[in-house]
Amino acid sequence: MTARQSARQRLSRQQYAAIAAFRFQLRRFLVFSEAAALAAGIPPQQHQALLSIAGHLAPEAPTVGMLAEQLLIAPHTAAELVSRMVDAGLLTKTRGAQDRRRMELALTPKAEALLGALTAAHLEELRTLKLDLIGLPGRPE
Repeated sequence: MTARQSARQRLSRQQYAAIAAFRFQLRRFLVFSEAAALAAGIPPQQHQALLSIAGHLAPEAPTVGMLAEQLLIAPHTAAELVSRMVDAGLLTKTRGAQDRRRMELALTPKAEALLGALTAAHLEELRTLKLDLIGLPGRPE
């Protein structure tokens, strides 16, 4: 018997219930997030892209490659997504000052306003979710 199998056998019903409840709350949040993005007029993937760009902390500007990594999608898919977002007036694409092959991404004022409203709603939903998670039965120590 492996250590993983042994640990699995030692889990209590309460621990399974806690994990199930957590996954339910996580899924509830994702459904909320997708619906909020759609209600704001953008697909959920574009919302996630805006978050990734706005939250990019590295010293260099965000790029299509970084976005592909953050969204767990192929680079050509990220390039198509960026093109649609540029067309929608959500992103700007500029050549890098030091490396002209590099396309740097930035949010437009329209995207910043949209993301601000979506983020406020998400933070409120997360506050609700946190309260629900605190009361989970049988949380593992």
